[in-house]
Amino acid sequence: MNQHQLIYSVFGAVVLLALVFDLGLLSKKNKKIDLKTAIIQTVFWVTLSFAFCAFIWWQNEDGNGKKDALLFLTAYLLEWSLSVDNIFVFIIIFSFFKVKEIHFSRVLLLGILMAIFFRIIFIAVGSGLVAKFDWIMYLFGIFLVFTGIKMFASDEGDDFNPETNWAYRFLSKLMPTTNDEANGNFTVRKNGKLFFTTLAMVVVMLGLIDIVFAIDSIPAVFSVIPDPSKKMLIYSSNIFAVLGLRSLFFLLRGAASKFDYLQEGIAIVLLFIGVKMLLPLLKYAGVNPKHLHVPEWVSLLVIIICITGSIIYSKYNKKDGTPDDQLG
Repeated sequence: MNQHQLIYSVFGAVVLLALVFDLGLLSKKNKKIDLKTAIIQTVFWVTLSFAFCAFIWWQNEDGNGKKDALLFLTAYLLEWSLSVDNIFVFIIIFSFFKVKEIHFSRVLLLGILMAIFFRIIFIAVGSGLVAKFDWIMYLFGIFLVFTGIKMFASDEGDDFNPETNWAYRFLSKLMPTTNDEANGNFTVRKNGKLFFTTLAMVVVMLGLIDIVFAIDSIPAVFSVIPDPSKKMLIYSSNIFAVLGLRSLFFLLRGAASKFDYLQEGIAIVLLFIGVKMLLPLLKYAGVNPKHLHVPEWVSLLVIIICITGSIIYSKYNKKDGTPDDQLG
């Protein structure tokens, strides 16, 4: 077994064992997740991610262990910060469908597993496109700059509304649903006909909504790891961030309205990485390409400063008309 195969094997084994642990102990039906458990789960996933980062550093025998570990860490923190935006949307969806707290954990896990499936496909397709067409990176950069500007300029009137969302309208037409309480089941039979419960719709909707978030996050991770041959780093950083999303949900759901300016912090990150991806175009203006390279540690520092800074700023400043916590 070569080094590449070993890293893939360790990553697969770690994720599989973690999911078995999660499914067996932390995702039991009709079980509430309190703040203490959420903290333990968050520490577990973050520790696991950092341990895998250390493994990349130690195992890499071609002299790039330190660089690859830094790329993984930067991509992981980027995806982790972007996933916070998902959480606020999840809170709104749960509130809209009046999902009981005892069902949160199981519904989130299934939605996240769907998200992982979609992201694997997106990363595979994205890697193939980047390897074949270098100019794809410039399109990614333009898209991220546009997204960052749009996110920074958006106001309270642009909040996510499940009732008018495309995923909700699509599923409402596609799936025969019922609002009957089904004790946490995803399907129920009425007069011999099978109906999906609203709980099933929430699961599918979480997965579909993540496709939208992946459209932002996948180009972002390619800005950190542009080399398509390093798909392992892209897969692992993305999946570890998504796997930690559920515990982060329970940790942050009581503070959804306390991070008023987190969106602006995320927007600045997207603007930075979008501009970073467009910098190589300046070589056509006669700029030395060596002067256009942004070190990996700079990207990591920008992400940490923007997200931490926006959270601290939110603590001392509150937007007018900010609603109370949805599920606090």
